[in-house]
Amino acid sequence: MLTMSTTLRPPAVRPMTEHVLCCLKNHRSKFVGPRCSPLFVGVQGPQGSGKTFLTSHLHKQLSTSPHLLSVAVLSIDDLYLTHDGLASLARDHPQNQLLRGRGQPGTHDIELGNTLLEKIKKINGKPDELELPIFDKSLFGGEGDRLPHGKVIRPPIDVFILEGWCVGFYPTSVSLIKERWDKPVQGLEDRFDLKSFVRMEDVLTINDQLKAYVKWWDTLDAFIQIKGPSSCPYKIIYKWRLEQEHYMKARNGGKGMTDEQVKAFVDRYIPGYVFFEDGVNNGLLDTEGKPPRWIGSDLVVTIGQDRELIETSKF
Repeated sequence: MLTMSTTLRPPAVRPMTEHVLCCLKNHRSKFVGPRCSPLFVGVQGPQGSGKTFLTSHLHKQLSTSPHLLSVAVLSIDDLYLTHDGLASLARDHPQNQLLRGRGQPGTHDIELGNTLLEKIKKINGKPDELELPIFDKSLFGGEGDRLPHGKVIRPPIDVFILEGWCVGFYPTSVSLIKERWDKPVQGLEDRFDLKSFVRMEDVLTINDQLKAYVKWWDTLDAFIQIKGPSSCPYKIIYKWRLEQEHYMKARNGGKGMTDEQVKAFVDRYIPGYVFFEDGVNNGLLDTEGKPPRWIGSDLVVTIGQDRELIETSKF
């Protein structure tokens, strides 16, 4: 049962709020100077898990009484390349269907992200407002494009949240990619054939693209990962995303993807989880093994088939 329409605060929001408040207290205690920089929090979760829904409730909880914090949220989706940029990327990689359309690492505007994150880090020391981009996925027949004007945030900012499906995904070693390439995908043996879907060189290209994202992840002070039960880490994504689509179509007159199109949509993201998701808790594996800077300030929120809270833990 899909419960995203509920007006009640989801149970997972309480531990998420407590985690951010604890990390904010520690962040402020280490800061020397008249104006503390915002606490940067990464939120990662798979398609259909409700990460955007939970993030919106987290935002509301932190910004209302008794906390009354100033909170800014940016989806990594809003950092996509423009429509022209996405089309150019696809032309440059005609055989790589992972780069055919938005979604994967490599389809975001790295320089825009670098500039924005640097400015947000320093926003409390300046009186200037800052405009965050908005990517409208409905434009160009669903291919999407960046809008000419975004949303404005103003200092001071106490907490900045960057949320998205691949937030915290790190590039990994070629040897690990080759090792996983020869194994069936856990729980999807009967519905997803990795080798018939993508080429190894496609995955290696995404691995190379991820190297530019490390600078983004290095800005994060704390982290929240939303995930399903370990017994079905990938299969449940299809269920969640299909429910999400049915929920939307029931309220908009049936506009949206067919069940087959939803499966094809999720298929494009499975290689990212298989090869790169564990970077969230392992960091860079192809160098000296540098762990993510949020280790020790991390929270794992495990939810069940119906997105009910099962448990919270640390990496």
